[in-house]
Amino acid sequence: MSIDIRYARVGQQHVAYAVVGSGPLNLVLAPPITSNIEIQWDDPYYRRFLERLGTSATVAIFDKRGTGLSGPILNTGVPTLEQRMDDINAVMDALHWDNASLFGYAEGGSLCTLYAASFPERVRSLILCNAAARLMRADDYPWGWIPEASPMHDAAPGWGKPDFRFYERFAPGMRSHPDWEDFIMGQAREQRHGASPDMFLALQRVATEIDVRDVLPSIQCATLVMHRKDNDILDVRNGRYLAEHIPDAKYVELPGADHYPWFDDQDTILDQVHEFLTGHQPAPELDRVLATILFTDIVGSTARAADIGDHKWKDLLGQHHSIVRKELSRFRGREIDTAGDGFFATFDGPARGVRCAMSIRDSVRSVGLEIRAGLHTGECEIMGSNVGGLAVHIGARVAARADASEVLVSSTVKDLVAGSGISFEDRGTHQLKGVPDEWHIFAAK
Repeated sequence: MSIDIRYARVGQQHVAYAVVGSGPLNLVLAPPITSNIEIQWDDPYYRRFLERLGTSATVAIFDKRGTGLSGPILNTGVPTLEQRMDDINAVMDALHWDNASLFGYAEGGSLCTLYAASFPERVRSLILCNAAARLMRADDYPWGWIPEASPMHDAAPGWGKPDFRFYERFAPGMRSHPDWEDFIMGQAREQRHGASPDMFLALQRVATEIDVRDVLPSIQCATLVMHRKDNDILDVRNGRYLAEHIPDAKYVELPGADHYPWFDDQDTILDQVHEFLTGHQPAPELDRVLATILFTDIVGSTARAADIGDHKWKDLLGQHHSIVRKELSRFRGREIDTAGDGFFATFDGPARGVRCAMSIRDSVRSVGLEIRAGLHTGECEIMGSNVGGLAVHIGARVAARADASEVLVSSTVKDLVAGSGISFEDRGTHQLKGVPDEWHIFAAK
């Protein structure tokens, strides 16, 4: 039986997707680092997993742009978290789904956590399996990968080849199956059709830069976190960390070591998913959302107004406002407030916010003005058409530290824009007025 491949439009590009099952709930299954939904459908284990999952929900599967059957990513060549969120939106819109549950496994978990926090109105519930908030080791994340010893480092030289040694770590439970050799050959084929070796290496580099830890407390929907206890690709402490930092998350630690949920003992995972989907609590009333906050203001505005006079200053200020609003529209920003010569806006993606700030900075020079800007991504309180909360205060304080023509961002923003092509210069740690703790600040270049 073949699978019906469809295409959803994202701007001038397309995302390949398909629908499996006819269960009563909508569910989007987010892929790992690469995928090819048509080739994977030939895998009997993957197909069985989806068909049983399709009895609990109507399941949408897709290939991220840059992988599989989907179109390439323009400009950067590597799909960022923001672009992947656009891919999910495109698939849901094509299916006319107002909301759905999200199921993210492996690298798809970071995408689902960011999407659930950024678009809470579209997410009924969240399922994470063998996922992580970040991949690389840090002083405060000691169970992450060491670069030279990471499992994906081992995978790179053998990409698209039947590497038995790698899959003995990746899918040890499959080793006892009589079709073990056919399984390995099938996995190699899926790799070749999922991405080229160069694209895989680029995707791997981006994946190691992603850190969504600051996003986890903003997730409002019912959440199930599952992790294999002996997973050799992602230490079980990754799953425990997710469950501890997502509010009210249910954590299930499963026996076994296989990394992908359809390898070997898939029924244990499917049983947990079925129980969760059919019995989870209704989505809470939304009063919070994850957003990227942007503050801008004109440098030396008081002196400039005094120099040219009120009438000319009013005209110049009008030109400034027109430029800012044009750039906000271009980068999908939402104007929240305008006070004097400054703007307060929000974005549903941090890279769009940073690029908008830099574009505003460059554009206002055409009328002889300089701005400073600051950005932070965090949980905001929804107050009618306005937003508030600590994230807004942090964004304002970051902006206040910027010099003329400088765009400063918090470390949270920097961690979420991996793969965007935006580079940063370290500006050190600072105590922000009225904000607890020290904050690491970077200048976008």
